[in-house]
Formats: sequence, structure tokens, C-alpha cells
Amino acid sequence: MTITGLAAAVVLGAVIGILGRLIAPGRPGMPVWLLMATGVVAAFAGTGLAQVFGLTGGGWSPWETVLQIVLAAAGVCLVAALWPKRTGHRP
Repeated sequence: MTITGLAAAVVLGAVIGILGRLIAPGRPGMPVWLLMATGVVAAFAGTGLAQVFGLTGGGWSPWETVLQIVLAAAGVCLVAALWPKRTGHRP
């Protein structure tokens, strides 16, 4: 993967993280950088799963995109559940 491909994967991963957040129920409760990082991980995982199941055809694949968004929504739900809630009170 070239540096351009990696940069595109990070940008698209951030977008996928935001799409995953829109699908995931509940309040956000997590910082934007964590949301984007979750999207990047989900994008790479979705691409890997699509390749394992043979759903890629040598270009853009709608199944790959669906896998990425579903994984991003699941990842956002998981990270939001595990991320500590801010109460606004300082000790």
C-alpha cells in the first residue's frame, strides 16, 4: 500500500466511523478522535473480511462498504459502552 492509499484509507475510515455513529443507537459519549480511530479500524477490518469471503472484485465493492459500516457501527457501540462517562465533576 502506498502512502496515498494509506492516507485515503484513513480519511475514508474517519467517514465510515461517522456513518457508524449515525447508525449506532444512544448518545455519543466519546471524543471525535476516538470515533474516527474506530472507523479506521473498522474500514481495515471490513476490507479484510471482504477479501476473506471473496466479496471484492478488484475495485469498489458495495459489500465491502456495507461490511465496513456495519463493523464501524458495532465498534462505535462497543467503544462507547467501554469509554468512561464524563460527569463534569472534578475531585
